[in-house]
Amino acid sequence: MQTFQLRRTLSVEEGYDIVVAGGGPAGVAAAICAGRLGAKVLLAEATGCLGGMGTSGLVTAFDPMADGEHSLVGGFMREVVETLYARGFLKPGIDPNTWRKNFHEWTPFNAEGLKLVLDELATAAGVEVRFFTRVIDADVEASSRKVNGVVLHNIEGYRFIAAKAFIDATGDAVLANLCGCDCREAGRDTPHIMPPTLCSLFAGIDWTKEPMSQQENLARALADGHFTQYDRHFPGMSQVGRTVGYLNGGHLFNLNALRCESLSKGVMLGRRLAQEYLAFFRKYVPGCEAMEHVTTASLVGIRESRRIVGEYELNVSDYKARRQFPDQIGIFNKAIDIHVYDTSDAEYARYLNEYENTGRLHPGECFGIPYGILVPKGWRNLWVAGRCASSDVEVHGSIRVQPAASMMGQAAGTAAVQSIRRGQAACALDTAELVTALRQQGATLPQTQLCPEMTR
Repeated sequence: MQTFQLRRTLSVEEGYDIVVAGGGPAGVAAAICAGRLGAKVLLAEATGCLGGMGTSGLVTAFDPMADGEHSLVGGFMREVVETLYARGFLKPGIDPNTWRKNFHEWTPFNAEGLKLVLDELATAAGVEVRFFTRVIDADVEASSRKVNGVVLHNIEGYRFIAAKAFIDATGDAVLANLCGCDCREAGRDTPHIMPPTLCSLFAGIDWTKEPMSQQENLARALADGHFTQYDRHFPGMSQVGRTVGYLNGGHLFNLNALRCESLSKGVMLGRRLAQEYLAFFRKYVPGCEAMEHVTTASLVGIRESRRIVGEYELNVSDYKARRQFPDQIGIFNKAIDIHVYDTSDAEYARYLNEYENTGRLHPGECFGIPYGILVPKGWRNLWVAGRCASSDVEVHGSIRVQPAASMMGQAAGTAAVQSIRRGQAACALDTAELVTALRQQGATLPQTQLCPEMTR
């Protein structure tokens, strides 16, 4: 392949403490929590709103946040949910025990409400948000594993942003990869890639007719040859408004989120599948006869792409042992949710057994999310948060979701401020101090022993 050398003289912007790449659930938590601690934060988001998969991706239901007895998810994420509830932006008639107590239960919300609330919280925290802006390059000191600055691109062109600390919340570890951090890629370092989904919003649903009998009706439609792909793994339609539902259905098999051609073809397929599901609901599901398709998401619901090699890699043995860590920055209990890799009977059986049996914790149980999975191994002023954190494939199937991402983001933002003020490298942070700070912010961290050294 021929090469072309791009040379530019860029304007340099200085004075920032922290640059956060990505404004999804992890990045917005990182930026706002750091801003509240007095840091000068720049948040670069590629789309035109905050919230990531919960807004642009139309995944409008937060994953389980309680263990059947107690709330597991506190801090910033709890604040967001409680604010949405107070403002009437959750599913009509929802019981607060859904996120405060109930076991393995989802919390549906209004995407526009979440956008508005996050805008307000970011503004109040003094975060400088730049929408339609991407991190496209980085200046690093490779020998000391330190980031000096990043190159941003938006409608105004290129800018070089110098800062003291950087947080990669892109989901795809874009910044970490640009910096040269060791990463694992789905499909390259694993035999499979978990398929994404292009979610949709639908209206005109009569929820009183119990349209939740979806799985049985799906079986009928598949037997009739209604769909172009025989996909029995169907998360389904969930109510988010009086007549509105969000559809999580239609896997985009073999899509590689790190390849533009694959993403482009995948999103086109997703739009075609949305029409097949519209016809399915109208024909087979009571209460959906007059259903209308409002829109597909502007972001593909990527479940797996690239993860860093961190100071610690959270693994399935930790999950099954319900392991608690002195340096844990969150606790969680969602089942291991690795979607089918193909449409075979064997894959569907594997998924059902794992999700319902071998990969599920019981009520009252949880596992810890340690700080070390947020730090690329050996790096001094770089953190990740969210889907690109360091874990094996199995645990990734549990922690790749919005509540866990938010807890990681809050921890990364708080750690970055501590690093700047205490002169502590990300890879040598006093984690006892970090946990204490997170507890003061309302995080649920029940570990009885703290340790200044992270788990490695």
